[in-house]
Amino acid sequence: MTEPITKAIIPAAGLGTRLLPATKSQPKEMLPVGRKPVLQYVVEELQAAGLRQLLIITGRRKRTIEDHFDADPVLVTALKQAGNEALLNDLAYIEGESRFFYTRQSAPKGLGHAVSLGADFAGSDHCVVALGDSLIAATDPSAPLQAMIKAHLHLEAAATIAVEKVPVEETFRYGIVSTSASTDPPPGEPVAMTDIVEKPRAGTAPTSLAVAARYVFSPAIFEALDRTVPDRGGEIQLSDAIRMLIQMGQPVYAWLLSPDQVRYDVGNFESYFRTFFDFALADERYGYLVRKYIKAKAYEL
Repeated sequence: MTEPITKAIIPAAGLGTRLLPATKSQPKEMLPVGRKPVLQYVVEELQAAGLRQLLIITGRRKRTIEDHFDADPVLVTALKQAGNEALLNDLAYIEGESRFFYTRQSAPKGLGHAVSLGADFAGSDHCVVALGDSLIAATDPSAPLQAMIKAHLHLEAAATIAVEKVPVEETFRYGIVSTSASTDPPPGEPVAMTDIVEKPRAGTAPTSLAVAARYVFSPAIFEALDRTVPDRGGEIQLSDAIRMLIQMGQPVYAWLLSPDQVRYDVGNFESYFRTFFDFALADERYGYLVRKYIKAKAYEL
């Protein structure tokens, strides 16, 4: 019987140039979305899904990531003495059973290269990969990943990849997958993947199913990454390694997110503003104040 998956790799080494000047000295993964930085949402999702060993792939000028996830007994003690249960709950991400590990991607060599840096960490175990700049909004944000892990282990898959429907005119922005289904696969069920292409030229995408920043992999992904040739820009693409797994006859599956499971990508200002806005509106503590403010501003207009 396959052991439970307890390890996750979180690539967070991107330069964040599309978010300059906000990211000049602050990693984009640490930009606030509501009351938390982006990466904290990802970590809490992984923790809720049962992942206990978390490897964060960082880069230059990203030391604040390590500081944020470091234990802070002085702060915790002060909050306990003050009886501030609300803030103690907000710090639960560093008080649990998780262990954080870090390694640095010294140069921008692509997502595939970043993931390959976790080979020794993963060893012979299956692992999760969750991009550090992408959030899942749902009643239970960890539910998709938990279901993916269960299906992945049951099917003895080499890879199980979350996908989402995107507008046809935006497919050139994403990794696009093809499946064995004649129509769009049903949400929440694994469907065999037949191909994947990274950012296809406008009008050439085979489907509108885009990779949604959550993956479950067997150790086979690291062998595929070792054999993956860098693209024209000198980067190793994770999608090319996944395509290699498919071509090798390895079982690779797509997992379509349900309509109520929405991915947010914090990659540029437009998507960042939209993410902050939606999460602030949904905040259980301050959302009603945000809604009240917006209604007042709308009345002024």
